[in-house]
Amino acid sequence: MPDELDPKRVQSRADALLPEEQVAGSDDPAQQAVEILGDSDARADYIEAAPDQTVEHRQSEDTVDPTP
Repeated sequence: MPDELDPKRVQSRADALLPEEQVAGSDDPAQQAVEILGDSDARADYIEAAPDQTVEHRQSEDTVDPTP
């Protein structure tokens, strides 16, 4: 994890906490965002270090069948 994350990125993530992240609660949403982004960055770094593992980037419309 980088020692310092981009403040705009942190603020954007703090403003967009997921409902389950909000339920977990925090007196400092910006610090919560720093921890979330740090974990995310570490996971991304790990995946790049292991070329046999893949990451799929999907949108919700890619996974939901539109037909009832």
